[in-house]
Amino acid sequence: MKGDRVEIVIDAGSGTTRTYEIEATRAGRKVGITQSRGVIEVSEVTRGGSTVRTARFLANRVLALVEHPAADNPVADEVVPALRSI
Repeated sequence: MKGDRVEIVIDAGSGTTRTYEIEATRAGRKVGITQSRGVIEVSEVTRGGSTVRTARFLANRVLALVEHPAADNPVADEVVPALRSI
């Protein structure tokens, strides 16, 4: 779903960290996560199953992997009041 995103925090060495974000940029796309043989792969996938973009990380370097689903309903601070005519 458009707006879904995954945030990945990795250990970049010598005490520093780096943060990457993969986001579903268009309607009908989703973000998928797979883990195999010490590699974590995050990809943006279309409805038909074609991969648009992929990011691969060594599993032993990943500190955090956070999924942020798109909000179905707008949050209170995202709601814009409609103008009413009197």
